[in-house]
Amino acid sequence: MENLCILFILLLQIGSGIAASHFTVKYIPGFQGPLPFELQTGYIGVDESEDVQLFYYFIKSQRNPKEDPILLWLTGGPGCSALSALLYEIGPVTFEVVEYNGSLPTLVLNPHSWTQVASIIFMDLPAGTGFSYAKTELASHSTDLIQVRQADQFLRKWLVDHPEFLSNPVYIAGDSYSGITIPAITQQLLHGNEEGMDPPINVKGYIVGNGATDPSFDANSKIPFAHGMGLISDELYEALKRSCGEEYVNIDPNNTECLKHMQDFNEGLYGIFPNHILEPICGFASPKPFQIFGTGFLGDNSQDILQIDPFVPTIGCRSYAYLLSSIWTDDKNVRKALHIREGTVTKWQRCNYGISYTVDIPSSLKYHLSLSKKGYRSLIYSGDHDMVVPFLGTQAWIRSLNYSILDDWRPWIVDWQIAGYTRTYSNRMTFATVKGAGHTAPEYKPAECLAMFKRWINQVPL
Repeated sequence: MENLCILFILLLQIGSGIAASHFTVKYIPGFQGPLPFELQTGYIGVDESEDVQLFYYFIKSQRNPKEDPILLWLTGGPGCSALSALLYEIGPVTFEVVEYNGSLPTLVLNPHSWTQVASIIFMDLPAGTGFSYAKTELASHSTDLIQVRQADQFLRKWLVDHPEFLSNPVYIAGDSYSGITIPAITQQLLHGNEEGMDPPINVKGYIVGNGATDPSFDANSKIPFAHGMGLISDELYEALKRSCGEEYVNIDPNNTECLKHMQDFNEGLYGIFPNHILEPICGFASPKPFQIFGTGFLGDNSQDILQIDPFVPTIGCRSYAYLLSSIWTDDKNVRKALHIREGTVTKWQRCNYGISYTVDIPSSLKYHLSLSKKGYRSLIYSGDHDMVVPFLGTQAWIRSLNYSILDDWRPWIVDWQIAGYTRTYSNRMTFATVKGAGHTAPEYKPAECLAMFKRWINQVPL
């Protein structure tokens, strides 16, 4: 029987044209001594002639990798590297944030890594993100639906290359703009299973943090959020509601009164950092230009820190740590340790907003509804100080699914303190706020978010 399984995997590899290669990384520059966890890096080719090469970091669960769930983690943007989530949110190492002195930044262990209870594949998607690249100009263009297709291909090929994980539970996870693609990827994987695609994937559900879903909910919630947080006056709030009819996305260009009040709103919030309204704006870490309403999705600290002139964020700014990642990843010894292919990515960017990209999933709501009907588990969490995708909008679209409440609004506790509030629904969806967190919640509240994830993945109440 074991020989038959091996033969099956070999046939899949031949049939898919896979030339997958992964490398075990035991040492990385900047970290003292051997890594106390199992790290692999590699590339998986997708699409015709494998013209898109997707780079990933795989970290095995530090508990029981043979049985623990696998997360496929996507960072937002689109165009933000999954390494950002690994280093700043849920991975086992992070930077020691000290003043840069010209030497390689130092990495230290993160005591709140989600890899304590799950294996995680951090994937750079789409092409042009992180260390992923395209071989042709045509292949370098991506869309939401292309991301969905490529993620499906990637995961099936990855499992062919890692057959020991074929039976592990799989969850698709991520935050920010990935809220658009994660439910669609989950559904695509399930459709592939139904159509007999090999190998079958043991999908159990998905996780979305402060995820974009639908502008009619996400963007329209920003004005009531700003009012509730004391950022605008009662008078301006009432004037906006009256003149705009509580529709702040598709404003009639002839509605001059509404447009005037919107201008007042934007000007009044110019100095507010939307990713976390209590934190300072720090130069290249802040969105550019500041727009809460616009054609693009501005999240993930949109203007990445890739330059050190004419302004270097001070060490007291959260963005200072992002500067360290660009220095670290562009070191030749780091690239050699990670097995980055020479000549493929000249300058690593934490968030590459210059990629060729078209939005073709205007709303992910239908995917949530479809997955809910099929009974798949979901964790939807929101840092409650995020104005990029406010929790009010997330609550609103969840209500629109019209599922009954099983466990009504209540606090959830970590270390005898309220860590946020939660509610569960009959469609196996859990919603949670993370008190005091911003747009990438685990970055701001790592201990609380680890507790939330542990409880949910172990199927116990928050």
